[in-house]
Amino acid sequence: MHSAQELVSQIEALTSLPDVYARVRDQVDSPDGSIAEVARLVAADPALSARLLRLVNSALFGPRGRIDDVLRAVTLLGLHQVHDMVLAMSLQATFAGIRPARLDMRRFWHSSLLGGLAARAAAQTAGLPMSERLFVVGVLADIGHLVLYQTVPELAAGAAREAAAAEEALDAAERRVIGCDFAEIGAALMDRWQLPDRFAAAIGTQMMPRLGGAFAADAAALHIARRIAEADAKAEASADTAASVAPEAWSLVGLAPEQLPAIREEAELNLAAYLALFFPR
Repeated sequence: MHSAQELVSQIEALTSLPDVYARVRDQVDSPDGSIAEVARLVAADPALSARLLRLVNSALFGPRGRIDDVLRAVTLLGLHQVHDMVLAMSLQATFAGIRPARLDMRRFWHSSLLGGLAARAAAQTAGLPMSERLFVVGVLADIGHLVLYQTVPELAAGAAREAAAAEEALDAAERRVIGCDFAEIGAALMDRWQLPDRFAAAIGTQMMPRLGGAFAADAAALHIARRIAEADAKAEASADTAASVAPEAWSLVGLAPEQLPAIREEAELNLAAYLALFFPR
């Protein structure tokens, strides 16, 4: 049997993020953090600055005139949103060489981005503070499966088969077959990366949001988003998806089942634009 910490420690490529992200994080965390310094760090990375400018000029942020200056882009977005966007954009570089044989990476990132958008839409609908941050937390919510399929692919695939055959919850099958589940592994990786506490707390308890403590509402938003991403993969009707959400999740985040179709529609509406932004051809 394996522990989450053991499996995360085996993934050398996933144990650190690019230096530019670490430096941006230091600026955001520092009481003396400077927008000008963050802009300088982003501008020093041509690929990153091009993506950030593409983002701020996209329809996702509405019409504001052409912005071709990184400092202005950082000023408009704000330090916390720039931090989250740099983190999300750094993922592609971090995961570029990760190609587990048993995991469809195109499908994985499609579902992850949809989950991020759905988590953000759920948080915005519920009026949660810092709802924009739920996008990147949602994108990272399933990253534990990337670790599983890279380290113990046979066990991961076996747990998935057994869960499907017995109509058992996947996380329960993973704990039984592997010793830990994808959510525990995701939380362990967030701790390894030294990300804000809400990342590990929400990701680690997304299957049982009531255990999320101060971040139970975030965990509930991730839980609902996960169901939406699964529904997309199975072409499932929204009414059936809403019925599959744990009842506690609705009360914890302050939403009702009848709001799920609108949350799903909002996420799906923006998916193509985000796929083009994060995974340009």
